[in-house]
Amino acid sequence: MMRIELVKRPQRSALFSVLSPFIAFALTMIAGAIMFALLGVNPLDAFNIYFIQPISEVWQLHELAIKAAPLILIAVGLSVCYKANIWNIGAEGQFIFGAIFGSIIPVLFPQFEGPLVIPLMLLLGMVGGAFYASIPAFLKTRFSTNEILTSLMLVYVAQLFLDWLVRGPWRDPQGHGFPQTIQ
Repeated sequence: MMRIELVKRPQRSALFSVLSPFIAFALTMIAGAIMFALLGVNPLDAFNIYFIQPISEVWQLHELAIKAAPLILIAVGLSVCYKANIWNIGAEGQFIFGAIFGSIIPVLFPQFEGPLVIPLMLLLGMVGGAFYASIPAFLKTRFSTNEILTSLMLVYVAQLFLDWLVRGPWRDPQGHGFPQTIQ
């Protein structure tokens, strides 16, 4: 009979668990101040530009929320992957493919309007992102490839596919040559 022994990890103190994010933030601020000073920029002015000015007006908070919401959603999804010890580095590509799939209805059927458009777009976006995430998963389970490399390389494929779409089949005919879809 084979005996399995579990290795105990050293326990972190509760105080360190609480203080570690603050310590990391303080060290980041110190390193940033040093770098800005070496570049000849007043560190207080730089921190004001990066941390205070982006949230000084209501419209800026709105813009910050628009940019942060997808990143937060991606981070929450990736936390599940990391808990399962799966290293998904290609979330940006999955986000792009989700956006492409979610854009199918308004781009290809601009006359389709109504209360079902947004729920259908969300559903298609989830399907697109899940489909694109399944490619590295399939490659890992079938061929034992490294999911870090495949998911990362598929980000570039998604970016190029999106670029091809907006410069080719999805290009706005009234877009004056700009690579964009119909409004």
